[in-house]
Amino acid sequence: MKRTQKRQAKYSAIMATLLCLSVSPLDAETLTINGPLSVLDGDTLSIGPVQIRLFGIDAPEAGQTCSLLGGGEWACGRAATRFLDELTKNGELDCVPDSADPYGRIISFCSVDGKDLGGMLIEAGMAWAFVEYSDIFVKQERVARDAGLGVFQAPSQTPWEYRADAWERAAESSPDRCPIKGNINGNARIYHTPWSPNYQQTKIDPGKGERWFCDESDALAAGWVARR
Repeated sequence: MKRTQKRQAKYSAIMATLLCLSVSPLDAETLTINGPLSVLDGDTLSIGPVQIRLFGIDAPEAGQTCSLLGGGEWACGRAATRFLDELTKNGELDCVPDSADPYGRIISFCSVDGKDLGGMLIEAGMAWAFVEYSDIFVKQERVARDAGLGVFQAPSQTPWEYRADAWERAAESSPDRCPIKGNINGNARIYHTPWSPNYQQTKIDPGKGERWFCDESDALAAGWVARR
């Protein structure tokens, strides 16, 4: 969800390391990045060229559905994306990096007007605590679970289970079990993971230089960028 107005995000990091999409070592020097703010999904956003992944949470993927209390399903992935979009629509976005992931995203603690985005998503039932990497939001998740909010109103597949299941199903019908689609659109080289919204519609034509990848890091190294 892109907005035309310019927004700012503040980072505590060395400019050179951020431009290389790495935040090690961290530094107290402040860098302000200007650019259009895009909410990519329920736990990922970007400011200009920098993609930011919220620390400690895992929101449902954009195309993911979750179970409704009493039966049926709802589009929890789209709901989480809209919720993060609303949270960042007004106020000053402030992000402090913690680390970088293998896909070029900066793992960050982000807040709007002093309120932590990850915590607000968890408390609203729009994300899970990503306990594989941190237990910082476990208490907030327990409160949301007890209240039956959002994704916790009924047993639902977690995002990491959803990704693993989508990967396995796509790998079964992909060359060499490599299911990531490297698509060329004009001058843009974009890769689609099995949980990307446009994955099923994307066709690969090797004659155009398009290709399959076994790992996101391989796609990035070859010059493709993610479509989320």
